Amino acid sequence: MKRYILEACVDSAESALEAAAGGADRLELCANLIIGGTTPEQGLYEKVRELTDTRIHVLIRPRYGDFLYTEHEFDIIARSVALFRELKADGVVVGCLLPEGSLDMERMKALMEAAGPMSVTLHRAFDMCRDPYEALEGAKELGIRTILTSGQKGCCMEGKELIAGLVRESGSKVDIMAGGGVDASVIRRMIPATGACCFHMSGKTVLDSGMAYRKEQVSMGVPGLGEYEILRTDRKNIRAARQALDEAST
Repeated sequence: MKRYILEACVDSAESALEAAAGGADRLELCANLIIGGTTPEQGLYEKVRELTDTRIHVLIRPRYGDFLYTEHEFDIIARSVALFRELKADGVVVGCLLPEGSLDMERMKALMEAAGPMSVTLHRAFDMCRDPYEALEGAKELGIRTILTSGQKGCCMEGKELIAGLVRESGSKVDIMAGGGVDASVIRRMIPATGACCFHMSGKTVLDSGMAYRKEQVSMGVPGLGEYEILRTDRKNIRAARQALDEAST
């Protein structure tokens, strides 16, 4: 019987609790999910660790944007990996590219050494690589356990052909984890189409702020997103995805 893995990406303690209650196997913990995620602060990690025994993989990404990092940015990434290893995170989620679009193998090797016994996931820097199969071989060489990918498309359903090819080529060395637009219905279509056994989702819903007094003419947030809208994981969405995976396993 195949073992199907469901990872929930969360950026708050509340979302982490919802994901765990819904049946997620592990959490990708980040900050600022609205911009694709950045490195979470230590306090958030410690709070989530207090609240749940679900595995935690920490996203290490110092800023929004591309994955070509300056010396200072890379030093911050390496320090963050070392910090979360010291804090006993179960894994880290990292990725560095060279200007021509290939994996920065030298820097990735340094991060693998810094991670030590932690599981390492190559995040969606993979989706910005020039040659995904070359990047897959690089990940195998590095000993990376998981690659998170949408198949180099806007969502995993659009990238399903590449994901299927990556699953075939990965063998048992690397788990290909489909992400981007994942929900229960997508999982039911992606499993037979790709053979993927790992899925990544936020399961988020939009909540209204509890603020009674609202200064509508001033915005502190992201353009296009209401100042009084909160994105949070909903356990019902996670539970539905968990059910789809459990059905597939039997």
